[in-house]
Amino acid sequence: MRTQRQVVDYSLRKRAVLRELLAGRVGTYDVCDASPYLKNAARFHGEPTDERCPICRSENLIHVHYIYGDELKQSAGQARTLAELPVLAMTLREFQVFVVEVCLGCDWNHLVEQYLLGRDGLVEGGPEGDAVGGDVSGTVRRRREAQR
Repeated sequence: MRTQRQVVDYSLRKRAVLRELLAGRVGTYDVCDASPYLKNAARFHGEPTDERCPICRSENLIHVHYIYGDELKQSAGQARTLAELPVLAMTLREFQVFVVEVCLGCDWNHLVEQYLLGRDGLVEGGPEGDAVGGDVSGTVRRRREAQR
């Protein structure tokens, strides 16, 4: 997605949780605690993946995308499909997306990543930037030459 920025990946945290589980320091009920709301969001708004659940290994994981932002007002905190995100990114200035993986079989759930989307992330200097702000690409070129 073109406007995706400030990505935070939680894969290291996931590995740490799984390591704690395998070592017996954390119980299965502590990590397999998906709420009914999260499971419904996964059923109706989730994106199936090819990745197997790390706990039960019988079901594929589902990614649920939750959106938050000031411009969303009452829609903040809702789950959205992956297809809806580019449309929202072009209509809103900025909002945050949280991706949660869910297993409907054993109730495993974990935050996978978070990132920002929105029009504020569009790169200046393209056709839109030249039409509005003048010759932006020339300014960038001069800055690069000055740094050398």
